[in-house]
Amino acid sequence: MEIINFDNINSLVSRYMLELRSVDIQKDPMRFRTNLHRIGEIMAYEISRRLDYKKVEISTPLGPCECHDIADQVVLATILRAGLPFHEGFLKFFDHAENAFVSAYRKYKEKGDSFDVLIEYLASPRLDGKTLIIVDPMLATGSSMELAYKALLTKGVPAKIHIASVIASSRSVDYVKSHFPESTTLWVGAIDDEVNAHSYIVPGLGDAGDLAYGEKD
Repeated sequence: MEIINFDNINSLVSRYMLELRSVDIQKDPMRFRTNLHRIGEIMAYEISRRLDYKKVEISTPLGPCECHDIADQVVLATILRAGLPFHEGFLKFFDHAENAFVSAYRKYKEKGDSFDVLIEYLASPRLDGKTLIIVDPMLATGSSMELAYKALLTKGVPAKIHIASVIASSRSVDYVKSHFPESTTLWVGAIDDEVNAHSYIVPGLGDAGDLAYGEKD
């Protein structure tokens, strides 16, 4: 599996990551969502460079012109709810893509920090032979990503898979490597070493869903 870590590359992603992590800046929900959106746009552009293209002849006002267009049928899949602004960044660039949405949430047990990940909603087109891009800002353990992927596979088997996250843990990267096809490409803004007892990435940035949309009951 190929892993592209933007933390190893000097780019605008570094600035946006700083603002997402900073307790002084991330308190502004609009700016938080905007930064997720911006990183989504940049990752979408980079992923577009890995797609297949075809020659297409069009007509301009002055005559015919040979251009290049994306040959892959792209499906953007998002894990609700924190993934929505990240998804919008991708969709702004892949504006002809089909879209899929999966709900995956933690149901904590009565005692302790243990929880089960539940999938309760799936809306997706057929995926057979298509390029699937699964976007989720936080990749803490990898279990939610795996369950979302398994739910999506009920709609067919994609030809290519890209996973995009803003922050992943080293543990989740290892998990994804062992549970996804070898041909999968993982794109991350940064990889942090630690996951705490609540399965939050440390230093991470906190709860992306709450920061983007407000705390849940």
